[in-house]
Amino acid sequence: MRISAVLLAGGESSRMGRDKATLSFRGELLWERQIDLLRKVQPAKLFVSAQIDPAWRPGDVEFVPDQEPSCGPLGGIVAALSRIDTEHLLVLAIDVPFMSEAYLRGLCQRCESGQGIVPIIESRAEPLVAIYSGNYAGMFAEALAAYDFALQPVIRKLITLGKLRPIEVLPEEIPLFRNLNEPQDLLRPLAADL
Repeated sequence: MRISAVLLAGGESSRMGRDKATLSFRGELLWERQIDLLRKVQPAKLFVSAQIDPAWRPGDVEFVPDQEPSCGPLGGIVAALSRIDTEHLLVLAIDVPFMSEAYLRGLCQRCESGQGIVPIIESRAEPLVAIYSGNYAGMFAEALAAYDFALQPVIRKLITLGKLRPIEVLPEEIPLFRNLNEPQDLLRPLAADL
């Protein structure tokens, strides 16, 4: 199944105090790490979504400006869904550097026509590592137009309608979803790193 992918890099990084994309993590910049990860799943098209076109964006990656500035990841998802010519869009946030190629490939392999897939940890969706179908882009756009920028209610609605399939994250997979929000997050190792 052909799929497009987007790296969501439009956050204001207020808790981190600087642009997360340019943070060094395990010897490489976060944007490099995440773009390389998305390239490994061989998307038909690769986008980066941000408020402004980042200086670090590689030339073969298309820039998609956030649909509405300062409305969180919802604006980036809506903007990217409006640009795809594949049925599905793989979404990855800039600040989840522990995510693996194997996990993303697994999501892609489970994806079905007309339905997306979203990981669930303890009944809470992980919408920034998920696959969405372009068929329901309008539901995301409606939430954006209503200035309801929270993703969880939209995700719950899509799951209820059968348009998004929830998959439980296994206990050993939970560390893949650890994100970097504050400077001390860069210093705190995973148990597996010890």
